[in-house]
Amino acid sequence: MGEANCSRKLVVEICNAKNLMPKDGQGTASAYVIVDFDGQRRRTKTKFRDLNPQWDETLEFLVQDPESMASEILEINVYNDKKTGKRTTFLGKVKIAGSTFVKSGSELLVYYPLEKRSVFSQIKGEIGLKVSYVDEAGTAEPEKAAAEEKKPDDAAVEPSEQKTDDAAAPPVPTEEKAPEKEEEKKADEENKEAADQKPAEPPKDEKTEEASAAATPPAEVENPPVAHTEKAMQQKEKTDTEKLPDLGVSDLELRSLAGDRGRSAYDLVDRMPFLYVRVVKAKGANCEGESSTYAKLVIGTHSVRTKSKSDKDWDQVFAFDKEGLNCTSMEVSVLVEKKDGENTTETSIGTVSFDLQEVPKRVPPDSPLAPQWYTLEGSPGTDVMLAVWIGTQADEAFQEAWQSDSGGLIPETRAKVYLSPKLWYLRLTVIQTQDLQLGSGPEAKPKGPSELYVKAQLGAQVFKTARTSVGSTIPTWNEDLLFVAAEPFEQFLVMTVEDVTNGQPVGQAKVHVPSLDRRTDDRTEPKSRWFNLVGDEKQPRYAGRIHVRACLEGGYHVLDEAANVTSDVRATSKQLAKPPIGLLEVGIRGAANLLPVKSNDGTRGGTADAYVVAKYGPKWVRTRTILDRFNPRWNEQYTWDVYDPCTVLTIGVFDNGMYKKDDAGKAGRDVRMGKIRVRLSTLDTNRVYTNSYSLMVVLPGGSKRMGEIEISVRFSCSSWLNLIQAYGSPILPRMHYVRPLGPAQQDILRHTAMRIVTARLARSEPALGQEVVQFMLDSDTHVWSMRRSKANWFRLLGWLSRAATLARWLDGIRAWVHPPTTILMHVFLVAIILCPHLILPTVFMYVFFIIVLRLRYRRRALLNVDARLSYADAISADELDEEFDSFPTTKSIDQVRQRYDRLRILAGRAQTLLGDVAAQGERLEALFNWRDPRATGLFVVFCLLASLAFYAVPFRAFVLGWGFYYLRHPRFRGDMPSLPLTFFRRLPSLSDQIL
Repeated sequence: MGEANCSRKLVVEICNAKNLMPKDGQGTASAYVIVDFDGQRRRTKTKFRDLNPQWDETLEFLVQDPESMASEILEINVYNDKKTGKRTTFLGKVKIAGSTFVKSGSELLVYYPLEKRSVFSQIKGEIGLKVSYVDEAGTAEPEKAAAEEKKPDDAAVEPSEQKTDDAAAPPVPTEEKAPEKEEEKKADEENKEAADQKPAEPPKDEKTEEASAAATPPAEVENPPVAHTEKAMQQKEKTDTEKLPDLGVSDLELRSLAGDRGRSAYDLVDRMPFLYVRVVKAKGANCEGESSTYAKLVIGTHSVRTKSKSDKDWDQVFAFDKEGLNCTSMEVSVLVEKKDGENTTETSIGTVSFDLQEVPKRVPPDSPLAPQWYTLEGSPGTDVMLAVWIGTQADEAFQEAWQSDSGGLIPETRAKVYLSPKLWYLRLTVIQTQDLQLGSGPEAKPKGPSELYVKAQLGAQVFKTARTSVGSTIPTWNEDLLFVAAEPFEQFLVMTVEDVTNGQPVGQAKVHVPSLDRRTDDRTEPKSRWFNLVGDEKQPRYAGRIHVRACLEGGYHVLDEAANVTSDVRATSKQLAKPPIGLLEVGIRGAANLLPVKSNDGTRGGTADAYVVAKYGPKWVRTRTILDRFNPRWNEQYTWDVYDPCTVLTIGVFDNGMYKKDDAGKAGRDVRMGKIRVRLSTLDTNRVYTNSYSLMVVLPGGSKRMGEIEISVRFSCSSWLNLIQAYGSPILPRMHYVRPLGPAQQDILRHTAMRIVTARLARSEPALGQEVVQFMLDSDTHVWSMRRSKANWFRLLGWLSRAATLARWLDGIRAWVHPPTTILMHVFLVAIILCPHLILPTVFMYVFFIIVLRLRYRRRALLNVDARLSYADAISADELDEEFDSFPTTKSIDQVRQRYDRLRILAGRAQTLLGDVAAQGERLEALFNWRDPRATGLFVVFCLLASLAFYAVPFRAFVLGWGFYYLRHPRFRGDMPSLPLTFFRRLPSLSDQIL
C-alpha cells in the first residue's frame, strides 16, 4: 500500500458495447465481460441476444500498491455466454495501461475497439468504459475491500462446478488452465487454516490481512468476484521514495522525467572524470559581530568560494573537470569576512591540503561518500567537514553541483528538462441569439435590417462567425469556431455580438473554460447552454442572450510542429493514451570544429559557448553550456518513451547569449548553429548508431558550415509484434478522420499552438529562448522562400525522372536497341497471354527480388539534413535577403517591385502548366458531350465496331496482337505521331473561352 492511512480503489464502469460479432449461430450474441486487474477478477451480468448490450455496471478493485499502479494492466475480455454447456466463445479484448487512469470525477466515456486474441480471430465492435481511481482515507476501507475480495470456497467455485450446481450463473470462459486451478485451491485451503489459527488478530502484513479477511463473513456486493484461476500477485516491495508533487503533468511525462533510465547507464557516451568536493560545514571558528565565514577552494589556477554564512553551514558541491586541472594538489581554506561599515576585511583561519593522486574514486551505484572532519593547519581548534572523490557525470551530485566547464552556478548554462504545455482544441458552436436589444443604447436604432456576427476571444486568439441579417427570423449561425487552449487554461472565453450596421457591440458573455465538458469522440454531444449578454461593463444591462455549445476536444492531437517532422501523434486525452512500444535513448557526446559566433571582449577573434537542445514529443532537453570551447564535450544521455515509430527526433546546436547581459541589464539572444533530424522508422531496433554530422545553417549572409556534432542513438523495442502493429494503425487519432479539420484551418491552429508553446517555454526559468523554440519547431515553413521552392520543384522532377527512365527503357525495347532483351519481352508477352493467372505472382516475385537485392546497398548511417537537396549552397544573395525578410516587408519600393516581377514570371509558368493539365481533361470530356460532333461521331462509330470485334475476337488474341504491334521493329514504324494521339490532340478544350 502507498500509506498506512490511505487506500486506493480502481473503479471500472462497464457501460455498453456496440456492433459485436454474432457468435451464437443465430445471428446474435449473449455477451458478458470479465475484468482482470492485479490478480483480481470481476464479471458482469449476461445480456442475452443483444449485439449492442447495455450493462451500466460498476466494478471495483483494490489497488495493492498505488505507487506502482502506472505499471499495471487492466484487461477486459468479452465473451459469448452459451447456456448449452459448450465452450464459451471469445468476442474481443481490451488492454488499458495503468498510466492512463484518472482520478474520480475526471473520467470520460471512452469507446475502445475490441482487439483480436490471435491472427485468425473474427472480432469486431467496440466497448464503452469509464475508468478512474478513488483514494480513501483510513484503514477500515482497505480491510473491508480485502474482505469483499476474499470469498469462501463455496462462492469461488470452478467453471465446471458452476455448470452443474449453479445453473443461474453464467459460465466462465474455459480458456483457463487446470494446474492454476489446483494451485488456487491450495492457496484457499492455506488461507482457511490461517484463519482458523488466528481469527482475531489485526492484519499486520499481507498474509495476516488475507487470513482475517477470509475469516470474516463476506458482505453482499453487487458484482461478486469470480474465482480467478491465476495465482494471486504477491505484495510488491515498498521503496522509501518521496511522492512526486502534483505538477499538473501527466504520469507518462513524469515517469519519463523521474525514471530517466539512461541516467543510470550512460552507455552511449564517454565517462568524463570530475573531481567532486563537497564542503559541508565548519566548527570551532569564532565569528564576532557582523562577520561571516566562507570556504575557498584553490586548484592551480582554479579558485572558487562558497557562499558567506554566519552559521558556517554551506553544504555545497563543486565539480571540476579533471582534464582541465593543471595541479596535483588542492587547498581548502576557511576565511572570516568582517564588515566595518563600507570596508570589508578577510582573515584566513586555516587551510587543509589534499593530494589529488590519493583521492578515492566512486562509481554509481556506490553509495555517496561520507564527509569527514579535517583539522585546519594553523588553527588546531577549527575543523571543516569535507568529502572529496573522483566521479563521473553520472554522479547524482553532478546536476546540482558547481561545474567548472559551464561557468559555475549560472542558471542559464545549466542542463534542464522542459515540458511543452498540454494543448486542447476548444470547440465553440454558435447556434443562435434571442431578445437582442439593438439600438437601445445612446446610439439611434438603425433603419432597415442589421447585420450581426459573433466574435469569440480566448487570450490572443480571435475568431468571427459569418454575418447574418436580422429580420423576421431569429439570428442563427450553427457555426463552429476552434481555439487552441493550453493547461492551465485561460479563465474565460469571451463572446461578443457585434452589430455591423452601427459598428457597436450589442453585448458580451463569458464562458468559464476550466469548467467546460471534455469529450474524447463524436459519439457524445456536449450540452448546449444559454448565456445572458451584458451590454456595457461600466453600466451592465441586459442585451439579450446567446445559445452556444462549448467543449474541450480530447480526441484530437494538437499539432505544434511541422506535420512532416512531427514527434508526437497521441491524442490529448489521457484516457486515449496507449502504452509505449519502445524506448529512444540519445547520447549527446560532443561537437568539433565549431566556428566562433561572438567576440570575446575584443581580446581574441571570437568564442563559442555551445549547448544542445533535443526535442521529441512534449519533452525538451537542454544540455549544459560549455563555455569558450570550439570542441566541447557534453557526454549527456537522455531517454524518451516511443509511442509511434514514424516520428522524428530533432537535435539543434545553439550558442548561448542569454547568460551575458548588456549595460542595460538586457539578456542577449541565442544564435542557432545548425540542427539534425533522426526519423525513428529508419533505425534498426536495439542497435547503437554513433556518428558525426555536419552542422549547417542558412543565415542572411549565406549558408555556413558551423562544425560537427557527434551523437549516439538507440531505439529499443521489446515486442516486434507491437512495432509491426503500429504500421497498420492510423497515424492520427480517430477524431481526425471522423471530423476532419480543413487544411487552412489546421494550418492556422498549428501556428497558434506554436506561438503558445513558444510563449510558455520562454516563461520557464531559465528560459528557453523564442528563437530556439521557433528554430526547433520549423515555425517558418509557411513563409515564401525561393530556395525551398526550387528544392520542392526538383524533388518533384526527381520523382518524375523515375517514370521517364521507365519510358526510355520501354522505348529502347521498341527500338530494338538491345535485340536479345526485345526478344525476351516477346517471349514474356506470349507466356503472360497463355497463362494470365501468372501475371500477379510474377510481378510480386519480381518486386520481391528487386527489393531484397537492394538491401545490401542500404545506407547504414543515419541520414542528416542534406544541404544539396535543400539548395542551401546554390542560392543568390537577393533570394536569401527575401527569405529572411520580415512580414510585412521593410524593403524599398524598387526592391519589392523587382521581387514581385520575378514572382510574376514564376506564377505565369505555373499558370501555363495548370492550363495545359486542365486542357487534357477537357479534351477527354469533349468526347462525351458532343462539343465537336464529328469527333464524337467518329468515336461512337469506333466504340460500336470495337464492341462487335471484341465479341468475335478473344481478348487474349487482342492483347497478344497489340503487344506484337507495339514491339514491332522500327523499320515497320513511321516517324509521325500515332493515330489515337493525333485524334486526341484535335479534340477541343475550354482554352478558347478564356478571356
